[in-house]
Amino acid sequence: MPKIIFIYFIFCLSAFAQQVKNEKADKPLFRDTVFDGAADPTIVWSKKDKKWLMFYTNRRANIDGNGVSWVHGTPIGIAESEDGAYWKYKTNCNINYTVKDVTYWAPEVIKHKNKYHMYLTIVPGIFEDWYHPRYIVHLTSKNLIDWKFESQLKLASERCIDASVFQLPDGNWRMYYNNENDGKSIYYADSEDLYHWKDSGKKVVKDRGEGPKIFSWKGKNWMITDPWKGLAVFSSDDFINWKRQEKNILQIPGTGEDDKVIGGHADVIVNNGKAYIFYFTHPGRIPENKGVDNFETRRSSIQVAELEYNNGELFCDRDKQVYINLKH
Repeated sequence: MPKIIFIYFIFCLSAFAQQVKNEKADKPLFRDTVFDGAADPTIVWSKKDKKWLMFYTNRRANIDGNGVSWVHGTPIGIAESEDGAYWKYKTNCNINYTVKDVTYWAPEVIKHKNKYHMYLTIVPGIFEDWYHPRYIVHLTSKNLIDWKFESQLKLASERCIDASVFQLPDGNWRMYYNNENDGKSIYYADSEDLYHWKDSGKKVVKDRGEGPKIFSWKGKNWMITDPWKGLAVFSSDDFINWKRQEKNILQIPGTGEDDKVIGGHADVIVNNGKAYIFYFTHPGRIPENKGVDNFETRRSSIQVAELEYNNGELFCDRDKQVYINLKH
């Protein structure tokens, strides 16, 4: 082999190796450096930062407190990444909606035209149990840090959480959410402009589950929910009638660091023909710790896996190394 060709070959091989190295996703993908309680991730591209931003509920895992008070009073954290493989903490959202001891949960962030929209679950206080009002508000931003309050949405009940907003084929918008007052089932509301919403008053998924996420991939429409037994997968032709596949994903514990438990409340990013699921885990909630409430059972980590499609269903091998390089 001529010397110049050999040198070029080595250069290309080195460049390819470096590219692969840079795309190898961390495991766990991300741990919050403030409260160590990152959960409920949602991911959006920031044109200003030229980075991917991950918004998440930052559960206060490392504080004292009775009951589930540590899951209340939570800020919305932001992590950033250039490629989706390596993430670092950036800051917290500055949210212009405050009540005493306000709790922020489950951000849903989308971009439409030149504005970002967040649909955020609000719990008006810090409580030691789960039996309190909660509702969804609409916020807007131009920089993804500072968020302006627009409205409180009028939905099916006074206990609605976990918005997932998706643009329908006709250009209108649909929000799926969890109605806790009706068996924690999934309802929806529609909007023409992202500001004015009309609730359907209709249950589209009767199964118990939180954190609906809607996306289209492989010529099908999908909904993933969190029934606390891994993640349930549904498909639909019309966004109304949803059929559940038999097997949940992320139900069988993995073997990787912080991944030996079920996966929870996820986001899915379809990018360059591939679909990646970003989910969270409570690494300390292993069988040996059943009934234990301490930092190890409270803390949470964000993980990523690649979805696979076969014969009309979705699968996920969480132990398979993920190589990811999100494009925009």
